[in-house]
Amino acid sequence: MEQPYVAVVGAVNLDICGKSFGPLIPRDSNPGQVRLSLGGVGRNIAHNLRLLDCPVRMLTALGDDFYARRVEEDCAGLGIGLEGALRVPGAASSTYLVIEGPEGDMALALCDGELAERISPDYLARNQGLLEGAAAIVTETNLPAESLDWLTTHCAAPIFADPVSVTKAEKLRPLLGKLFLLKPNRLEAELLSGVSITDRNSLELAAAKLLQTGLRRVCISLGSRGVYCAWDTQRCLIPCPPTALVNASGGGDAMMAGFVRAYLDGLPQEQAARFALACSAIAVEGAETINPNLNLTAAKRRADL
Repeated sequence: MEQPYVAVVGAVNLDICGKSFGPLIPRDSNPGQVRLSLGGVGRNIAHNLRLLDCPVRMLTALGDDFYARRVEEDCAGLGIGLEGALRVPGAASSTYLVIEGPEGDMALALCDGELAERISPDYLARNQGLLEGAAAIVTETNLPAESLDWLTTHCAAPIFADPVSVTKAEKLRPLLGKLFLLKPNRLEAELLSGVSITDRNSLELAAAKLLQTGLRRVCISLGSRGVYCAWDTQRCLIPCPPTALVNASGGGDAMMAGFVRAYLDGLPQEQAARFALACSAIAVEGAETINPNLNLTAAKRRADL
């Protein structure tokens, strides 16, 4: 019997990161280091799920250039199924370009993410069989709003959603009651709940407001403070495990992968939260967005499971 798989619906980017060796001089060529890596919230979550031994099939839109072929080769090596991916003839790959100062602070960034608009309801409908066979569906808000609506209307599998940013989180507001799990950060939770989170009481109220929509589970990421989880009648605030922070950029994607894996394994709430936090902690201890040291054994050990 085929092992249950997770369907990830989201964006794939090429990330180009330039870091200056010294203070940035405008309108000049600055000595520095340039790194190329694969990114995109959906792709990053899919990568972390594979590190946690989850079979993954991804629905996304790919360009028609050298970078798209690199994406395909990378996903093939990881075991991320792209059999349903949309190839767009003549299109450039989605690209995220960031220039950082010597301390790693962002000076300027550009995002060419129009390709994600091709992840349309019609495209999803053509892949409904793949979605119907999934044990869980993970999505994010780089998709068009109408595509997120299609997923929540036509898919029976539990849907895990990452709001991505305060601006893009607004797409999820009318769909909250159709989601299984939402993983917002504090600002995204404030936007979607209408509650300003300043203490434990307001944190609990924000989660309660979100659950009143019909949302099954909410897991509010609190950065270095940990994560607050609310579902059914259970509530827990779990602090972060000891972590040697190197690069915080991939922590949220790994946390989402951890919550999905915990659901598939049937972990109770507190254990699920500790496992997801462990995945996030391992992720931020690596120099890149995805830490190859993340694996199921390491995460369970860090979570004391």
